[in-house]
Amino acid sequence: MFSSQRLEATTESFPQGLKESYKRLKRTADILTKDGDPLVGQSPKEVIWTKNKSKLYHYIPTTKKVKKTPILLVYALINKPYILDLTKGNSFVEYLVNEGFDVYLLDWGTFAHEDRHLKFDDIVYDYIAKAVKRVLRFSGASELSILGYCMGGTLTSIYAALHEDAPIKNLIFLTSPFDFSETGLYGSFLNEKYFALDKAINTLGNIPPEMIDFGNKMLKPITNFVGPYVTLLDRSDNTAFIKSWQLMQKWVTDGIPFPGEAYRQWIRDFYQQNKLLKGELEIRGKRVDVSKIKANVLNISATKDHIAMPCQVEALNEHISSEDKQYVSIPSGHVSIMFGPASLKTTYPTIGKWLKERS
Repeated sequence: MFSSQRLEATTESFPQGLKESYKRLKRTADILTKDGDPLVGQSPKEVIWTKNKSKLYHYIPTTKKVKKTPILLVYALINKPYILDLTKGNSFVEYLVNEGFDVYLLDWGTFAHEDRHLKFDDIVYDYIAKAVKRVLRFSGASELSILGYCMGGTLTSIYAALHEDAPIKNLIFLTSPFDFSETGLYGSFLNEKYFALDKAINTLGNIPPEMIDFGNKMLKPITNFVGPYVTLLDRSDNTAFIKSWQLMQKWVTDGIPFPGEAYRQWIRDFYQQNKLLKGELEIRGKRVDVSKIKANVLNISATKDHIAMPCQVEALNEHISSEDKQYVSIPSGHVSIMFGPASLKTTYPTIGKWLKERS
């Protein structure tokens, strides 16, 4: 048998360039097969409410003086929300807490087969609406801010439109799609002529996270399927890069099943029929009219985002009634807007400054 020791000995006779390539390849293999999962979501927190698999977290303050307006973070129904608290030193939650904000996060948990009948109706009325009440009760505040990231912002806009009397002071939408008249390649993938939506849901119940992840990666297949590993191979001697790479790969591959009926609504009512901004979307028999949104709004897109394109994000501002509304486009991607150099340099301080002036 050709042992690894013999292979190592053999490589010593290789030309220098080939020898370095072998060492990079070996380091990459070790990273992929031997390193354990990195720790994520480490900001100290407590559970203050649960429903089904979901938990409402309150993050422990780190400053003596805490701003009176709490902020609730709402993420999508796809990946896990610890992207907002990925690692110490690059955590949006950590940043907010250290800036004196009273921070809460709604974690959907991992949906199972028995949750396949959950709809946006349930998510908005039975989860988001009740989480808002719990935040207000726990904090003792009379009003709150809500930040919705990705689909979490779309869901938050529906909640706000249907609860115009809710004590929402500030709304922050982060790379959240609202206008589905132009959706790039998604429009081709999800065209009702070709995509057997009902068959997929009726067969699978919930949509597996692997299916969602594959669809997202197909938007830029070479970059998304091959690119991360080529970059890892090229930078396998960079300890800081390896840590970031491992954190991101853990999150990207740590998806949750998408409840079948909610997925049916997401594709049909939004991607295929663009009902939200047309004013045709109904939730529990009530028409969703985003013009009823009057809270202060900060609407943020990412210039390189191919999942929620800037045009899909910006369109909301034309339809809401808020007097204080601002649209900002940050030079980053859908995920790098929340983790990486752009997040630390631009995203966090942009949101923090805007919130401080209104909290």
